[in-house]
Amino acid sequence: MAIAVALCISIFGSMLAHRLTKGKSRKRKLIFWGITTMIAIAPFLSFTIGLTYALIVRSGWGIIIMWYLFPIIFIIGLGILLLGIFKEKRRETI
Repeated sequence: MAIAVALCISIFGSMLAHRLTKGKSRKRKLIFWGITTMIAIAPFLSFTIGLTYALIVRSGWGIIIMWYLFPIIFIIGLGILLLGIFKEKRRETI
């Protein structure tokens, strides 16, 4: 049950981010997706993957997998956020 709830939160966060960034500039999309990745996707997706692995293999390595996956996904989200923050808007030249 916990796996389903965590997966639903990750999917709902992704769908909400997609809907809220539709038609926005690339810079705003990167910022919003970076925040969404760090807050909604990283913790819940790492929990889902780690717990699923632990249940399938029947070992305690699921916790270790969560500890490794969360920072990796979080740093990817931080990179997306920083890319969006420091991206310069293109100026049209005549």
